[in-house]
Amino acid sequence: MIEYILLGVLAPIILNLMHMIIGLYVVTQRGNLMSLGFTGMGFLTKTMGMIFLTWLGVVYFELDFRIYVPILTFFWFFTHIVEAFVIQHYMKENGSKHIKQIQI
Repeated sequence: MIEYILLGVLAPIILNLMHMIIGLYVVTQRGNLMSLGFTGMGFLTKTMGMIFLTWLGVVYFELDFRIYVPILTFFWFFTHIVEAFVIQHYMKENGSKHIKQIQI
């Protein structure tokens, strides 16, 4: 039971939290354009992390995939949405005055 919590709940939360911290640094220090590039690369790293966690739980620890995979994907998706809103907030704050003037 503890493996389901560690790998299905805590692992995706910690991985997405680390990604969000790096993403916040990129947005605030390097700008919005660089942040979009980091987001594209983040898609690849998050996909590799998801595949690794799925393999680790199902093959290595032999967890029941009918329980483990839904838990893993739910918390992965939920933290991904939270990260998206946080990054979007900082991107809006970091936008130039000219872009803000022409937006509706």
